[in-house]
Amino acid sequence: MKSIDLQKFQETIGYTFKNKSLLKNALTHSSYANEKHWKYETNNERLEFLGDAVLELISSEFIYTANPHMEEGKMTKMRASLVCEMSLAVSAREIHLGKYLYLGKGELHTGGDRRDSILSDAFEAVLGAIYLDGGYEPASRFIKRYVLTDIEKKQLFHDSKTVLQEIIQGKIHEETQIQYPVLKEEGPDHNKTFEVCCVINGKEYGRGCGHTKKSAEQQAAYETILILRQERQ
Repeated sequence: MKSIDLQKFQETIGYTFKNKSLLKNALTHSSYANEKHWKYETNNERLEFLGDAVLELISSEFIYTANPHMEEGKMTKMRASLVCEMSLAVSAREIHLGKYLYLGKGELHTGGDRRDSILSDAFEAVLGAIYLDGGYEPASRFIKRYVLTDIEKKQLFHDSKTVLQEIIQGKIHEETQIQYPVLKEEGPDHNKTFEVCCVINGKEYGRGCGHTKKSAEQQAAYETILILRQERQ
């Protein structure tokens, strides 16, 4: 394996593994394992599966307890916003997860250590590894420290386009047109990057980048919401 400072990573996340092989497993992307011709179970996909379930349970318990009068539908929507790919990628960047990942040369070359999908999956894998190594309590502390924070901001991540539409409808009474033109499209077909902007009645607001048009549009809508909120102040 390439040299990665696992001790530094453990200090960053505030958890020390008894079984270091679990941590290495959580940080190993399939591209690296395939490159080394390792067995399937050496990559982090199984741990990601487990971490996803642990995340759903603990975040559900937190929302249920913190909001005793909230309806089921609203709790479901809040949970979805907190555990969506964009939100988890933000959490992953907070612990600098990208620089600790074992990635294949191709993924590294195309910026895999910065990609939301890879970061969010690896974050769930790390959570799964913490759960297996230490149980419910350290997993819960990890989630509460890095996921269940800044909830109001993260609630915008899940469907920023819908939130923006609701804001615009309440703010502007005339017929409003929101468009998301593509400004730039780069990369091969299997690994494209799109840059779009959010245009409201002909005026450009936020911009967003993503590996799909949808993710780029969501980011552009999110940035636009922040701009509109700043204009209100």
